[in-house]
Amino acid sequence: MKNRFLSFFGLYFVFLLITTTSCHKEEPFVPDPDTKDTTVIIHDSLARGADVSWVTEMEQNGNKFYNSAGTEWECMALLKSLGMNSIRLRVWVNPADGWCNTADLLVKAKRASDLHMKILVDFHYSDSWADPSKQTKPAAWSALSFVNLRHAVAEHTTSVLNALKNNNITPDWVQIGNETSDGMLWPDGRASVDMANYAQLSNAGYYAVKAVFPNTKVIIHINDGWNNTLFRWIFDGLKGQGAKWDVIGMSLYPTNTNWSSYNTQCLYNMNDMVNRYGSEIMICEVGMDWRYADACKQFLIDLIGKVNLVKDKKGLGVFYWEPECYGGWKSYGLGAFDSNGKPTVAMDAFK
Repeated sequence: MKNRFLSFFGLYFVFLLITTTSCHKEEPFVPDPDTKDTTVIIHDSLARGADVSWVTEMEQNGNKFYNSAGTEWECMALLKSLGMNSIRLRVWVNPADGWCNTADLLVKAKRASDLHMKILVDFHYSDSWADPSKQTKPAAWSALSFVNLRHAVAEHTTSVLNALKNNNITPDWVQIGNETSDGMLWPDGRASVDMANYAQLSNAGYYAVKAVFPNTKVIIHINDGWNNTLFRWIFDGLKGQGAKWDVIGMSLYPTNTNWSSYNTQCLYNMNDMVNRYGSEIMICEVGMDWRYADACKQFLIDLIGKVNLVKDKKGLGVFYWEPECYGGWKSYGLGAFDSNGKPTVAMDAFK
């Protein structure tokens, strides 16, 4: 996600806090001999998608998108032509600039729906970015009691999803929080301080989703998909506190040199999550420096293949985070388009 370069040391500190506060003695990572890669057929049902939540803002800024021949395309239609079948969209509570609020979400979700693409809605439960280094309450919720905070989560979730429903849009998946490796809505829902509170807040979102869309699958999404220790800690804690989820979501942001080891560890982690909790798995975010497009293509081909290999066919798919970014947009360098607004060869992995 955004600000990854600036927030590296902050994320590392949070990771240390989480792993050292766990009283659970973790097993060391040992590759599973049954998870060796083989040639596989990638099924059409596998989600191959992108988070393009910046797209309306980019368009207003004058950014345009082109195919490899230089012909201008609408962004989502272009991604579909490149083999993508799913779109992920974040939603904030009351963003200062209006982007990624409910109205903006509807504009983008309508486009994806008209293209017959699957939709994943990513609730941040914040007015801006929520990630491992920050899970800031919306300003309007800052003084609420814990009971009322739970109610606010449920009401916001219900309101946004009813807006989609009223426009005949049904999301296939909904995330309750974004990269909540130490919980959400700090300090009340900080997992390393009060796992029970985090579980209650998460369940408030879960039950709100099911009340509007009973068949939509609910995701709890954690960063560092290679880190089995982190995933066992958070999901053991949530399970112990009665939290509900359908899908375990992961982020994976390797470099051009370590992607192979990340993917191997991620496959081990995915299969361990299936064995331990019976959950389905979604890779909700991936990205790599756009300058290493060939390496990124190999990373994605290998990762999509590994998701397809997950035990009991419980690997659901892979989403690239904001691949359409180019030209230094928001100082983000992990997109998959070149400086001229054309997709790099990395996008060939989704065909």
